[in-house]
Amino acid sequence: MSIRTILRWPDKRLRTAAEPVAEITDTVRAHWDDMIATMEAMPGVGLAAPQIGVMLRLAVVDASEARGQAIRMANPEVLHASIQPREHDEASPCLPGVSAVIARPRAVTVRFLNADGETEERDLVGLWATSVQHQIDHLNGRMYFDHLSKTKRDMLIRRARKRG
Repeated sequence: MSIRTILRWPDKRLRTAAEPVAEITDTVRAHWDDMIATMEAMPGVGLAAPQIGVMLRLAVVDASEARGQAIRMANPEVLHASIQPREHDEASPCLPGVSAVIARPRAVTVRFLNADGETEERDLVGLWATSVQHQIDHLNGRMYFDHLSKTKRDMLIRRARKRG
């Protein structure tokens, strides 16, 4: 398990959709271990494989208070999303020093391959739901600021460049 370097915006890989995972292998498990170590070191509540330069549809999410409850996901997809939104101040280590309030569905049902290679469905609420949606955006080559208007997005990126 090692802490990996986070890609920085505007690295082209952050705008590239990740490849599906065909099966859960020891290599996939090692990526998840590195992702969890990297997420804990930030600290954060989720991480997608493209953020560390691994172009596979892998994500980890841990929004628990105590930590150590990470969900390991391959090929996650949202099956159902609540109509009720939840606003949260989102950020990414790929664009450090800035954040923006993003409204996403408050609850989602997510289907993914788990660490045993089995298809699993989970209902996630609150920060867990926000984080998994944020990670799926990364897997699709999107960033949280893509949910903002062009003006707000441009302002956020300019602010990040000044800090960077």
